[in-house]
Amino acid sequence: MANSFFRNAFQRVVEARERQASRYVNGALLSLDDETLKGLGTSREELRRKGASSYVF
Repeated sequence: MANSFFRNAFQRVVEARERQASRYVNGALLSLDDETLKGLGTSREELRRKGASSYVF
């Protein structure tokens, strides 16, 4: 049981950090111009919908 507790706790930490990294990347992508975003296959609206932040902690 202790093994699964730590495994679950670790997995939740990893998932939280992945979401945090995704928000950071979205924030950085928002600083690009619309043509570049279009070339990457995304839009400002889509990035805002996914969430964005300009810092990593």
